[in-house]
Amino acid sequence: MTASFSSRKAPPYRSESPFSSRCFVGILLVALLLLLPISSDACGEPPRFETMQLRDVPKPSYSPGESIHYECRPGYQPKRPPLPTSAVCQDDNMWSVLQEACTRKQCPNLGDPANGQIKYPNGSILFGSQAHYVCNDGYFLIGPSILYCDISESTVSWSDNPPICEKILCKPPEKILNGKYTNNHKDIFEYSEVVTYSCDASNGTDPYSLVGESKLVCIGKDKWSSDPPQCKVVKCVYPYVENGMIVSGRGPKFYYKAMVVYRCNEGFKLNGSNKIVCSANSTWEPEIPTCIKGYPSPSDETPPKDAESLGAGIIVAIVIGALFGVGVVVCSICFCFGKKKKGKEGIATYSAYQDKATTPAE
Repeated sequence: MTASFSSRKAPPYRSESPFSSRCFVGILLVALLLLLPISSDACGEPPRFETMQLRDVPKPSYSPGESIHYECRPGYQPKRPPLPTSAVCQDDNMWSVLQEACTRKQCPNLGDPANGQIKYPNGSILFGSQAHYVCNDGYFLIGPSILYCDISESTVSWSDNPPICEKILCKPPEKILNGKYTNNHKDIFEYSEVVTYSCDASNGTDPYSLVGESKLVCIGKDKWSSDPPQCKVVKCVYPYVENGMIVSGRGPKFYYKAMVVYRCNEGFKLNGSNKIVCSANSTWEPEIPTCIKGYPSPSDETPPKDAESLGAGIIVAIVIGALFGVGVVVCSICFCFGKKKKGKEGIATYSAYQDKATTPAE
């Protein structure tokens, strides 16, 4: 028996590529090492300040030894004494320390206006501040009430011209029909000045009533405290109420603001208000009430008992209740005692009967 052996072929030899994975990793590490000095030996973005800005356009990075220069922002000026305005990129890739070297500019001084005053909410007149104007009593403001210290070209100034305080005056109030006001000969009235209206005498049988405010006050520029009143005849009808009577305000005629108080007769109840007033349009307000039958008059109702009488009634009720309770207890005891005694008598009678029944006859 012969054994046959098949020949095996060796795998083909593969030459290693010059750009193997190890080689690629090595190249990458070299590249990173070359980049490290570039990224580390530089300063980043320049520092920012509220009062200063860079003179030149900023760069993404700065090499050690490079300098940057600042200038004051609009509305600011260099401090006194001057402070450094330049920073240097140091070897440790940090910017040298730099402080704010500028301060706010100041607006021109504002004097208090005649008949007024200025208030500064910020407590100063520096850039960004405000000036509030207020006039004295009896004067009004002409112009803006608030000024702002703002940028004006290369400096700062107030946003507008200062206002003025002018005296408050009023033109004459309106004239009214059938009436007049005091000092009607004047063309101008000063602040807080008062005029008083009154009505003329009526040519008829009924007088004029002054409806509205009789006194007007000058409170602002050509502004009075209220509209002028009216002078007219105001007369309400006789406020008759069936089954009732007037207890106050009785009279032959009822003019403006006349007041009437009612009360119903015995056996009637008031439906509505017991008090009415003659209004400016010659009507009663609220409307005249009525007296409804079948109900007692409020004046005839039994007055409420006072605390003393209520207390006495409670005491009497308590005493009566206590006596009643005692009587019930006594009656119960007597009933029980009588029932018990009757039971004993019955037992004795029964015993005698039994004895008699058991005794032999002679």
